[in-house]
Amino acid sequence: MTETVRTGGCQCGAVRFRIKGALGRASICHCRMCQKQFGSFFGALVTVPKDGVEWTHEEPSYFQSSVNIDRGFCARCGTPLTYRQPGGLEIAIGAFDDRSDLAPRIQVNYAARLPWVETIFDQPVHQDPDYYARQEQIISFQHPDYETANWPQQGLKI
Repeated sequence: MTETVRTGGCQCGAVRFRIKGALGRASICHCRMCQKQFGSFFGALVTVPKDGVEWTHEEPSYFQSSVNIDRGFCARCGTPLTYRQPGGLEIAIGAFDDRSDLAPRIQVNYAARLPWVETIFDQPVHQDPDYYARQEQIISFQHPDYETANWPQQGLKI
């Protein structure tokens, strides 16, 4: 039987990881520290096997956000990557190359959620075709969602 291997990393590609083994609980956390770490409404994280994480390039830098918790990020591009506590490590769902099966299954610190967060997807979808045509012309310097030995490249059309 083959072991499951997952990969991912930061936006610039300086911090990359490989995870062997099954992932644990996928969640979103509404606490203020996660909101600040991700610069967003909540943090989306998944627990990883205790000894299954290999940092294949640089390791994350860490900020100790509380007595028992530190939060990992890429020192080059700032991408938020990890939530580390004595009991284990969680990695940001958005940092995985393939996120399609990592839907959060539980909400943590629900009482701290922003009051409007439950209605954000009820908003209209942006339909301006000129906007999307301009988006197609953007050249991205972001690391692609797969392993590559010769990164960085000149830029990829998104």
